Amino acid sequence: MGQIFNLRRIFNPPPALAPVVFSPVTIKVPMAPPGLFITFEGMDGSGKTTQMHRLAARLRALGRTVLETAEPGGTPIGTKIRRILLDAANQELSPTTEVLLYFASRSQNVDEWIASALNRGEIVLADRFTDSSLVYQGCGRNLGVDTILELERIACRGLKPRLTLLVDIDAETSLARARARNLAQPHCETRMDDQSLEFHRKVYEAYHALAAREPGRVKLVDGRADVDAIERQVWSIVAAYV
Repeated sequence: MGQIFNLRRIFNPPPALAPVVFSPVTIKVPMAPPGLFITFEGMDGSGKTTQMHRLAARLRALGRTVLETAEPGGTPIGTKIRRILLDAANQELSPTTEVLLYFASRSQNVDEWIASALNRGEIVLADRFTDSSLVYQGCGRNLGVDTILELERIACRGLKPRLTLLVDIDAETSLARARARNLAQPHCETRMDDQSLEFHRKVYEAYHALAAREPGRVKLVDGRADVDAIERQVWSIVAAYV
């Protein structure tokens, strides 16, 4: 005997459930902090750190409150991480460990110093930020851009510089300057300087690709000029932001 279907149930389904009413939900969208975040990027030996200090002095002379920081480093915890990352004795440091340590230092910098200074309306100048990880670890170490952006999402939570000054010198000049500096003032923080010329060329190319992709934020500064001329270039760009 065949299966008997309940036609009443098929053609007369039960009454529809009462409509669901959703209560209004307020979504908090992060607002840009009132301060100004400017980063300096470039190859080692480009002179970016000197230019950051000069810009800070100029801004303070104009009455602005300025926080200077660096990566890796900045905070006391970041400085301890820096010693691990840059110590020439740590050549066995893997690319994955390297990038995680850089972002650990960066996250501490954001949480302890940068975010609070920006919220107070100050100008923050940083010697390197996530762009360095994009070019050195993402491209130089072949970890990929997506990996860096995912780590940035976790560590920086949307914080990006409004302006990035890329002090531009080629890989050969970078290595020559960095190694001359290391000979003149011997220290142990040379692990990245000890990388191959091929590695540094990849970093240089990645910096230029970044500048081409984000011309509104990343501004090229000719690092081959003398120190005073570079300072004038920097100020000609920054003046419009302050």
